[in-house]
Amino acid sequence: MTFSEYATEWRGGQRHLTESSVRQLDSLLRCHLLPFFGSRRMDSFDHKVVDEFVRHMEAHDVGSAAQSNAFDKLATILLDAHRLGVYEESPIIGVQHPQYSPARAVIPTAPQLASLRSQGDDSFRLLVDLMSGCGLRNGEAAAINLNNIVADGVYRVTEQVNQTTTKYGPLKHRRQGEYRDVPLPRRIRETIEWHAEKHGTVEGYLLRHPQDQTQAFRPYFFQNQWQRLRKEQALDIPEGMVIYSMRHFFASNCLSHGIAITDVAEWMGHKSIEITFKTYRHLMPGTLGQAAKLLDLGLAA
Repeated sequence: MTFSEYATEWRGGQRHLTESSVRQLDSLLRCHLLPFFGSRRMDSFDHKVVDEFVRHMEAHDVGSAAQSNAFDKLATILLDAHRLGVYEESPIIGVQHPQYSPARAVIPTAPQLASLRSQGDDSFRLLVDLMSGCGLRNGEAAAINLNNIVADGVYRVTEQVNQTTTKYGPLKHRRQGEYRDVPLPRRIRETIEWHAEKHGTVEGYLLRHPQDQTQAFRPYFFQNQWQRLRKEQALDIPEGMVIYSMRHFFASNCLSHGIAITDVAEWMGHKSIEITFKTYRHLMPGTLGQAAKLLDLGLAA
């Protein structure tokens, strides 16, 4: 069996993947894995073959994130074959994983955040608050629903507006019906209730398509406002700041107040804590010297 045949059969069994994950998988197969491995027999893989693939991506200036994703997907497919007995030893063993380090996040200051809240329309203010105060992705913020306030200080994130289908769908890295609970600061709840009282809701949803209330709010409406305000120089933001920086503010606010990074990773919906750690490690308070002093207090007790 060739890699192309095996990968096609394996892909057919990935029924648990969300629509966006399927698109990413198909892109990795089409752009990276099948062109390089398509005709190769599955029983001919070893660590040298896999290492050659990594060096090929490096030589052809494939982006570091794409290298990492392509390698991870190849490893998943070969691990599946290893479990089925195609290999006595996994061909991935001994191959160095492509190194991917996300660029350091550009985070707005509190005064910059306050300035952002005063720009744009009411939906802009609401989305800025939800992303910076609760850590929601922009698609999740677009699906904000009054009925998802499940307790004082708790908002339940159950869905997002899919960027491609523009319809409500499951969360990233989650199956249909899965959710995560996030902190709901009092000020953010006040913004939600203010918006609901001023504009009303449709089945609990605060944001809907401005020309057709039967349709979901499009996340790109937020992006369009952001770009327009930047072009008009109405936003007091440093170079490199993007919409996603609102989520970075949430993470920074949590970590600077000593909240455990494991909790932050869960609230932000990251697939693994490694992603959170790589992106926000520099924001975590504490140094070796500070740790030594704290440990000394415990030893002296």
